[in-house]
Amino acid sequence: MDTNLNAAPGTQDAAVEAKRQEFYGRIGQRNMTPLWLSLAELVTPEPRSACRPASWRFDEIRAAMMEAGSLITAKEAERRVLVLENPGLRGQSRITTSLYSGVQLVLPGEVAPAHRHTQTALRFVLEGSGAYTAVNGERTIMEEGDFIITPPMAWHDHGNDSDRPIFWLDGLDIPVVQLLDASFAEHLGQDEQPVTRPLGDSDARFGANLLPVDHKASGGSSPVFNYPYARTREALERMRRAEAWDPCHGLKMRYANPITGNHAMATMGTFIQLLPKDFATAAYRSTDATVFVPMEGRGRSIIGDDFVVEWGKRDVFVVPSWKSVRHEPAEDSVLFSFSDRPIQEALHLWREDRGNV
Repeated sequence: MDTNLNAAPGTQDAAVEAKRQEFYGRIGQRNMTPLWLSLAELVTPEPRSACRPASWRFDEIRAAMMEAGSLITAKEAERRVLVLENPGLRGQSRITTSLYSGVQLVLPGEVAPAHRHTQTALRFVLEGSGAYTAVNGERTIMEEGDFIITPPMAWHDHGNDSDRPIFWLDGLDIPVVQLLDASFAEHLGQDEQPVTRPLGDSDARFGANLLPVDHKASGGSSPVFNYPYARTREALERMRRAEAWDPCHGLKMRYANPITGNHAMATMGTFIQLLPKDFATAAYRSTDATVFVPMEGRGRSIIGDDFVVEWGKRDVFVVPSWKSVRHEPAEDSVLFSFSDRPIQEALHLWREDRGNV
């Protein structure tokens, strides 16, 4: 007979716990661990992460960037960028659990040297005009509000032939590529790649409801790599006339790949929305943590129960996964945003809650 059966309850519990701890220690030496001790943290009832609501003022970013510009050149830095780190993810170079973001500066006369990598990148131009980015042999001129794509393993360099500094927001899927352990990068060995195609070539081939007759789709990114803000803004203004306002989004559109109709990039979804003055949106939440950048207007957004962001042009703020957000524009406003929604949709994980929070 097991003598523990006759022991006092407290003594019996202590003996059982001691046996468990001895077992855990023994299997730990063989690189095993009991699921029952961590299951509640691994499979949660709702999304749970260290990502927190956060915001950055562009005037503060700009001042820090200009100081950085006096300390290090674009060539020395390879990419002169200040990373926007989520306060809940410090030290990880992440703005959300799955996305990286930072603000890049190229001063007049500078070139950020050509390289390529497996990570997909987006550029959203915050300030400046007349600089360029080159992607796989074609240059495009950068203007405020333009959304520009660098596909995976595409050679790219940036230069500024204008007389003013240019700033843009970078968004990359670096954490996703890290998770999959699939990172590769190369340097071209020269500052600027050879330009082999004229300005506007990709837009003419793929962006005018036309395709080369024998075109075969390849890769996950749009073959149009610059979506000019002037064209986007005109489209929003034309659609405004129908007054088909969504209670959660105002008038919101997604940037699309003209070949497939899917998102413009395989790993990051990009969006633009018009919020008319005094149009307070209904509460909305979704599983894709989202980075917002107002390009016009001013207002405020309430994230969760009590995090309030007072925003203006070029500011940046983050809504974590499954946190509600309500936008309250004080004047006509245009918001650019990006998230990992394409990945979640491809894996059948994406979920939204419209106004029921």
